[in-house]
Parts: sequence; C-alpha cells; structure tokens
Amino acid sequence: MKEAVTARNAFAAAHSAYAVALKNTGAALSEFGQGEVAAAPASVAGGTGGHPSAVASTSSSSSSSAAAAAAARPPYQSTPGHIDHSAIVMRVITWNRSFKGIPHANDGRNDFDNDEWESHAIVLDKMLAWEKKLYDEVKAGELMKIEYQRKVALLNRQKKRGASTEALERTKAAVSHLHTRYIVDMQSMDSTVSEVERLRDKQLYPKLVELVDGMAKMWEAMYVHHDNQLKIVLSLKILDITNAPKETSEHHYKRTLQLYEIVKEWHSQFDKLVSHQKDYIQALNYWLKSNVIPIESSLKERVSSPPRPHQPPIQALLLAWCDHLEKVPDELAKSAIISFSAVINTIVTLQQEELKQKEKCDEIRKEYLKKTRAFEDWYSKYSQRRATALSEEAMQEGAEGATQKDPVAERKFAVESIKIRLDDEEDSHRKLCKQVREKSFGSLKTHLPELFRAMSDFANASSDMYMKLKSISQGHDPVAS
Repeated sequence: MKEAVTARNAFAAAHSAYAVALKNTGAALSEFGQGEVAAAPASVAGGTGGHPSAVASTSSSSSSSAAAAAAARPPYQSTPGHIDHSAIVMRVITWNRSFKGIPHANDGRNDFDNDEWESHAIVLDKMLAWEKKLYDEVKAGELMKIEYQRKVALLNRQKKRGASTEALERTKAAVSHLHTRYIVDMQSMDSTVSEVERLRDKQLYPKLVELVDGMAKMWEAMYVHHDNQLKIVLSLKILDITNAPKETSEHHYKRTLQLYEIVKEWHSQFDKLVSHQKDYIQALNYWLKSNVIPIESSLKERVSSPPRPHQPPIQALLLAWCDHLEKVPDELAKSAIISFSAVINTIVTLQQEELKQKEKCDEIRKEYLKKTRAFEDWYSKYSQRRATALSEEAMQEGAEGATQKDPVAERKFAVESIKIRLDDEEDSHRKLCKQVREKSFGSLKTHLPELFRAMSDFANASSDMYMKLKSISQGHDPVAS
C-alpha cells in the first residue's frame, strides 16, 4: 500500500501539472498564431471566418495560424455554464476534501466537499496505517507463536525427564498464558484484517468508482474539444499565403521559441500523466494480488474468522483497468506531440536564419549610409575647391589629373558597390522571408491536423475505456472489443 500511496501522489501531481501544461500550450500557440496573423494578407480571411468554431474562438481571423490559435484554446479551460470535469477529477484524487484552486462551475455545489466523505488520499492513508498495524500484529504473533512452541517443547521434555510437579505446573501455566495471549492476538489480527477489507470494499472501491466516473466525463469533454480543434485545423489546407512575404519580428521569434519550450513541457507532462496513472493502478493491483490471498492463507488457524468474499468487487475493476491502460494509444499521442515540437524547432531555426540575414542587411545598410554621407561631404568640399581653382597652376594640375583616375568616379563606385551588395542581401532577405513563411505555414498545415487527430483519438480511447470501466463497476461488463 505504501507504493500505491506514493503512486497516487505522483498521479495527482501529474494530473494537475498536465492541466497547467495544456493551458500554457494553448496560450503559447495563440500568441504564436497572433504573430503569424500579422504576416498574412487580409485576402485569406475568408478561409476561416465562416467556421463556427473559429468565429467562437478568434476575432477576425485572417490566416491559417489564426485558426490554429483558435484551436489552441485549452480543454481544461472552464466555460460559463459548463462543468469543469478536470476540477472534479482533481477533487477526487487530491489530498484535500476539495480542490480550492479550481473554481466550481456547477452552481456552486460540490458533492466532494461533504464532510462525511473522506478524500481518496485519506482513505489510502487510513489503509496504510491499518496495514502497518497488521504488520506489527503479524510480527508480534509470529514471535508469540515461536515462544509458545518453545514452551510446549520444554513441557514435553520435562515430562519425558520426569521433572518435578512444581516445574511442570510452572511450565503448564506459562504455556496456558501464551496460548491465551496467542488467541487474543489472533482475534485482534482478525479484526485488523476485517478493517482493512472494510476500507478496501466500502471506501477505496467507491473512491475508485468516483475516479472512473470523473475521468470518463473529463476525457469525453477533452475528446469533443480536440475533435473541434481537428476540424478547425483541417480547414487551414484551403488557405494560400504565397503572396505574404512578411518578415519575422524579434518578438514573434521569441514567441515561437517560447512555444517550442512549452510544447516540450506538454510532452513531458503528458508522459508523466500516462505513466503515473499506470503506476498507480498497477500498484493497487499488485497490492491486491499480494494482500488478499496471503491474508486468507496466513490465518488458517483462526477458527472464528468470519467468511470473506472470494473475489472483492475491486478486483475485477483493477484487473480491467490495468488491461485497458495497456491498450490506450498513448504512444501515438506522444509521437504526435514530439513531431509537432520538432516542427516548431525547425521553424525556430528558419526564423533564426531570417533574423541573421536581416541583421546582415542592417549592418550593410548602416555602412552604405555612412559611406554615402562621407562621399557627399567629400564631394561638396571637392566641388568647392575645383570651382575656386582658376589659376594657371590649378589648370595645369587639372590637365595632369586628366591622365589619372577620376577621384569622384572612384569614390562613387565604392559607394555604389555597397549599394549593389545591399540590394542583393535585401533581395535574399525577402526571398528568405517568403521561404520561411511558406515552410512555416506548410508545416503547420500538415502537422497540426496530425497532432489534434492523435490527441482526439487518445481522448476518445480514454473516454471509451472509462465508460467500459463504469459498466464493470456497475456490474454490467461490456463485451470485450
């Protein structure tokens, strides 16, 4: 049970962290989309403006990434008039009787706040405490049993050796006392076992059923939202941004880099959510397998033990839960998130190249402006000198200079060379901007549908899994598919 308590703590923490990661991903994708909106022409606005989901989630969408930003609204976000199923799940598995950090959306009523109901975690803590008590009692009982057997062996040896009546009576009294204590200890142990089983069947099992119900509702809501996201991003394929060579700003680059880091965190928290849930259910299942049967067999000597159910109701639920968790397509969802993260990383690299090219253009432009000002200053002074040089010596110098290079042409050529280099670099920058935009949009058009399709399939499979578990808990095991 200690392993189960630890695993439950990790599962609860992972659930909360995943909610935060998903919300952050939605916000980051929205900010990234807003940066992309500025890069697209208004002519593409019709591509998403007519979609009901896009209209509900964005205002005046004008590009494919604007629709992507619309799809980024996190499923954990509460909507007025709707129940926050994630909050319900958190209140089922959290340490506290209610999860105060999440606002209630169901008219302020919260059944989990009822003081007569103890939380999932408290039930596990109580069971762990009773198991420790049982362990101490079993250990003490074994020591008592050894001492009792030792005294019985001593009594038999004394009888064989013909010990005195006084010695025999003392040993018989000790044996009788140990036997009485042993019976009392066995009865106490039996009561402890009964309490552990009562907690298991009357408190832990109902908490697991509540958790199943809450998870079923949450993943059903998640499926609806991810499916809507999929429909929105599928509409991006009809959009065309070939005539939108808008450059990437430093601010937009930072938002893209932020999105990359947040998507990596989303993947990490998704992996923890899946693995810690498996760990918890497997720990409970292992505890049940290693606990129920040994308790029954180790107390065979107890004649007064009450009859116990051969298969407690929790057993079928945990076995089915473990089996279903192995079939949920979580690897596909993980791969889709990793793939999307790689796409964003590629966009980051492309934007870095674009910004470096822009920086190069800025440096050449500064050099060109500096050389132009210097040439203009020099030419102004040079022209004045030539206008006042009317002497014969000046004319002679002019004649000699005719055979030499024209200083004006030479300096002007140097300035024009920089201008040509600037034009070439700016042309390269414009082409690079267009390439970055096309590759960015192309990658998003391809991988966003893959991402939300995988998340939709996972949410659907999870919802279906918990609906089947609900049927099992209600005594109506669905036909295995």
